Amino acid sequence: MKKILLTFFQLAVTIAVLIWVYHDPIKRAQMREALQHARYYWVAIGILAYVVVEVAAAFRWHVLLKVQGIRLSFPRLSGLFLIGMFYNQFLPGGTGGDIIKSYFLLKETPDKKAGALLAVVFDRLIGLVALVSITGLLVVVRYQWLSQTPETRRLLWILLVLLGSSIAGLLGTFVISGFNLVHFLPEKFPGREKLIEVSAAYQLYARHWRATLVAFVSSLVAHLATFTTFLCAAYALRAGVMLVDFFAVMPIERTISALPISFAGVGLREKVLQIMLHGLCGVPESVAVLIGSLSFLILLVCCAPGGIVYFFYKPSGVAAHVKLREMKEEVATLEHEISKQD
Repeated sequence: MKKILLTFFQLAVTIAVLIWVYHDPIKRAQMREALQHARYYWVAIGILAYVVVEVAAAFRWHVLLKVQGIRLSFPRLSGLFLIGMFYNQFLPGGTGGDIIKSYFLLKETPDKKAGALLAVVFDRLIGLVALVSITGLLVVVRYQWLSQTPETRRLLWILLVLLGSSIAGLLGTFVISGFNLVHFLPEKFPGREKLIEVSAAYQLYARHWRATLVAFVSSLVAHLATFTTFLCAAYALRAGVMLVDFFAVMPIERTISALPISFAGVGLREKVLQIMLHGLCGVPESVAVLIGSLSFLILLVCCAPGGIVYFFYKPSGVAAHVKLREMKEEVATLEHEISKQD
């Protein structure tokens, strides 16, 4: 029931915000004109930029798996990665792809289940650390520019609250892991099993710091290539924005649109870009909204192959596809077993 209510809430927010940003007939006319004069070769460049995102992220995952002694064939590795990309993009919460990827990886590596799960956990974690690093740098350098108007200042403060929460969470896990405090937590402490996973991942990947550094650099490349994908959508619609200005806006869009209050960030993405690009860069509101929608379409095109791969992917030892609920239960069982062992 909670999942059903959450899905209805996300759909309601998505529809409401889309109506909000697209309801004005004058703006819709301006959008049609912008699309008629668009330079669509920039869309092709944007697709190539997002391919760089996928390659960098896949390489990061390959490096993290290698630390665990897990070596999959290229087709298997690519298939799992594409499936994860697809479902992370389209399932509510943005982590459903991690569940599916973890489940399939467990089936591929039955003798290294714990290592497989820790690699998925640390893959998500190192991506977060890279995004926090980029966001912190851009906010420090461009704070005055980003806070020029009341509307952009509000969005900036939302980003700062979320950024502060992320940093506090990361520092907390570092302290708990570094001082081995996780075993002193009560059995029913919220998130205890996840903390044990993160702690184990920290300890392992700290010993393999060169691989971790390579994974971190790959994450930076992936995030910057994502920003470039959106910038290509802006150039396709002839928005006169400077690269440094556009990149300063992107962490706000990426963070707010990732909140699980709309479906895949649809609607939120358009509204944030409308406020930020119009208020700071002078981009017409109609064009700013279109940049968000066109960028999402590029992501759709690039992530769609993962949905196709899913239907043909047959993990070792699995006769047929199972329901997501069953995947979650099996992954949760393994997480519980890891926490008991530690």
